[in-house]
Amino acid sequence: MELESKLELVCRGALEIVTPEELAEKIKKDDKTAYIGFEPSGKIHLGHAITIRKMMDLQEAGFKVKILLADLHAYLNGKGSLEEIKEVSDYNIRCFRALGLSEDTVFVLGSTFQTKEDYTYKVYELALATTLARAKRSMAQITRESKDHKVAEVIYPLMQVVDMMFLETDLALGGMEQRKIHMLARENLPKMGYEAPVCLHTPLLHGTDGSEKMSSSKGNFIAIDDSPEAIKDKIKKSYCPMGRVEGNPIIEIAEHFIFTESDTLLIERPDKFGGNLELTQEQLKDSYEKEKLHPLDLKNAVARELTKIFKVVREYLKDN
Repeated sequence: MELESKLELVCRGALEIVTPEELAEKIKKDDKTAYIGFEPSGKIHLGHAITIRKMMDLQEAGFKVKILLADLHAYLNGKGSLEEIKEVSDYNIRCFRALGLSEDTVFVLGSTFQTKEDYTYKVYELALATTLARAKRSMAQITRESKDHKVAEVIYPLMQVVDMMFLETDLALGGMEQRKIHMLARENLPKMGYEAPVCLHTPLLHGTDGSEKMSSSKGNFIAIDDSPEAIKDKIKKSYCPMGRVEGNPIIEIAEHFIFTESDTLLIERPDKFGGNLELTQEQLKDSYEKEKLHPLDLKNAVARELTKIFKVVREYLKDN
């Protein structure tokens, strides 16, 4: 694959790349590593699937993919005992493989290196160089909104930065909520003698309740291994206001999962309601915005196609 084709593949669907010039240089390297970290704390849902699909693009572009199952991060965030978190980590790995990551994907459990002496010293070194205000700005949105902060919440972003160092990261991938931590890494890793990673940010998927982010802890998610019945039920109950495209999770699901696999979406309707429609992505948005398409008809079509798309995931998890 030529450089331009690789760049196009990696950049496809990204909201931001810091920086495109550095990315072009990284892609030219023979050995290059892309990293993403996940807190093993619940079901793998459509929000996770967006980043995993981008990791698959990076694999196709020649990156070695390392996925951190951040068990100690989850522990610091109060997501259960280490034993419980380990069980969720094993489930996560199966889900990520079911989504299509190649066999040479490297899965790393955080506790296999985050308790070592040299790692701890690097966290201390970074702590000395980071103000409390800067660390607090790097916290995840849900933590920043809590009323009674714990010291662990400040350690959390520092560990994420040192993770990138220990996993020899050329490119760090995450949703836009990871941006502040990624910028903390770009600011401080060069001061510690390590090259700053390129940072690639993907869109956040709104929750089925219309909230800012799909999250297993909020219960506003569609899991990649949900049954056809569960998918249909969750889509039916989802926030999907008539005429509104922006911030509409059903429109977003169509954009990120259906139109990436097909040029059109078939809307099945009785003749008395106008009959069937076959719409491109732009036609779908235009029709919905002009209120020419009813939310229920859109939901039925999205539920049908989403069920088909994730059939392979359900079958893989059943057999593995």
